[in-house]
Amino acid sequence: MRVLVTGGAGFIGAHIVTALREGGHQPVVLDALLPGAHPVAPEPPAGVEFLRTDVRDPEGVRAALDGVDAVCHQAAMVGLGKDFADAPAYVSCNDLGTAVLLAAMTERGVRRLVLAGSMVVYGEGRYECPAHGAVRPGPRHPEDLAAGRFEPRCPECAASLSPGLVGEDAPVDPRNVYASTKLAQEHLAASWARATGGAAVSLRYHNVYGPGMPRDTPYAGVASFFRSSLARGEAPRVFEDGGQRRDFVHVRDVAAANVLALTAGSPGGALTAYNTGSGDPRTVGEMAAALADAHGGPGPVVTGEYRLGDVRHITADSARLRRELGWRPAVGFVAGMTEFARAGQRASAGVAQAEALTSEPAGVAAGVAAGAAVGPTG
Repeated sequence: MRVLVTGGAGFIGAHIVTALREGGHQPVVLDALLPGAHPVAPEPPAGVEFLRTDVRDPEGVRAALDGVDAVCHQAAMVGLGKDFADAPAYVSCNDLGTAVLLAAMTERGVRRLVLAGSMVVYGEGRYECPAHGAVRPGPRHPEDLAAGRFEPRCPECAASLSPGLVGEDAPVDPRNVYASTKLAQEHLAASWARATGGAAVSLRYHNVYGPGMPRDTPYAGVASFFRSSLARGEAPRVFEDGGQRRDFVHVRDVAAANVLALTAGSPGGALTAYNTGSGDPRTVGEMAAALADAHGGPGPVVTGEYRLGDVRHITADSARLRRELGWRPAVGFVAGMTEFARAGQRASAGVAQAEALTSEPAGVAAGVAAGAAVGPTG
């Protein structure tokens, strides 16, 4: 199968290209190599067709789709950004780029799409109240955070809540611009599938980490920030009390999920969403400690600091992906963090800025969902 991988030179995209080749498929990489994401342009893998094209360029995308059987859409501007001034760039890269791609696929008759989705579309995770069952707490209050009260409370009775796993049928509640654009991508893909009879799959990535993750950038995830701190001989700085629950999933497992989704007989005329997580929830504090231990220190420092708008717990129920596509993550938490602690990271155009903001934990709560640092090609 000939597969166009948008953002194929990025963090996750590059691993997908490798997995496709190992599976006997023919990947074609489309990537604009924007300096914000690729300050040093990577060398395309030998034997892989590479097209330096922006996913928002209709003519370039149409040409890239010649002879293609399916599209794996990883191109995106990722992470939480710095402030709302980033909104136009996120909408342009993620939503306009997706619309241009889908229009070109319609014209070229390509009817299979796998989209890099994100767990951030859910907002807060699933919670159970002893008295009221499943509840959805609203945003946490600044006065609670300032007092070190980080756990959400029941909106009905203010009781303590137990966090659980989020299923794909949970209501969506995007709480920042990036999350809103990722949900819009899904809506666009669903509309395309209904209009064309195409098959669309959204893999809602949880906290992806692993070799080749970009370093020191305000658009990267918490694992990248902690790994970058350790490389500088500095202690990882953990916000809140370190008890935030996340699902850290290895990038090779995510790549394998993409290959399965591309080759599965997904139904046409609709979008199917799959949570893509390890199934082994851990706290941010546990992750920082595991990385520091594997790296040889220094140990993490829990700061008690916080960011308004961060969610407390968000972990996936990935049973549907296992049941319907037969996916099983192969890299365990300890083995994955040990490898990541010793693996190289990608250079980032944000290095100088991030070194001046070492206390800024971009992604501590929401993490990074797809691609590399910044730019529409991830």
